[in-house]
Amino acid sequence: MASVVRRDAGIYGYERSLRRAGFGLVAGTDEAGRGACAGPLVAAAVILRPTDAGRIEGLADSKLLTPRQRERLYDVILSRALTWSVVSLEPADCDRLGMHVANLTALRRAVMRLAPVPDFVLSDGFAVDGLAVPNLGIWKGDQVAACVAAASVLAKVTRDRRMAVWHETYPTYGFDVHKGYCTADHQERLDTHGPCAIHRWCFENVRRAARPAKAIEVR
Repeated sequence: MASVVRRDAGIYGYERSLRRAGFGLVAGTDEAGRGACAGPLVAAAVILRPTDAGRIEGLADSKLLTPRQRERLYDVILSRALTWSVVSLEPADCDRLGMHVANLTALRRAVMRLAPVPDFVLSDGFAVDGLAVPNLGIWKGDQVAACVAAASVLAKVTRDRRMAVWHETYPTYGFDVHKGYCTADHQERLDTHGPCAIHRWCFENVRRAARPAKAIEVR
């Protein structure tokens, strides 16, 4: 029997609809750092409990939340989720695979680490191939599906924390502020100092800014 999600169903509408269709455990998956030219690509997958215990007040797309809100929700998600996982791909992996393949690889690995195994997977933007269960890519999924929003928060907080640690090793790049994304400030620092070990060479702006005499080695 077909199941339809109403536009006014709220952020939990997709999960409710899929459970009515017989998919008891619905996972959401999302990534952080796909558009960054430095740092890891981080993917997360989450299955929220299919009861009121899985409802999280204030849950939303991580990009719409303040850092403080994300940090608070991170802890709540870990305590309320039925299961969750986080996977990181390092810059060298992103260079080797290319960003689209790296993105799919990270999302797939995050889902495959979930236990119990989900009956259905929702993802932001496009479906994730290579999974053993049905899955659906949703436009702005991190804004309309609770499990995807939860995954977006876990991925974002995990990546931001890692970039803050990298800032201690490479303070001249300001990774604690822009988190490796291609901002004007980051580009200015990149042009001045050249790429460091966590920059992604698959990005044209990184290759353009390469200065062999200024390249910074990992300490």
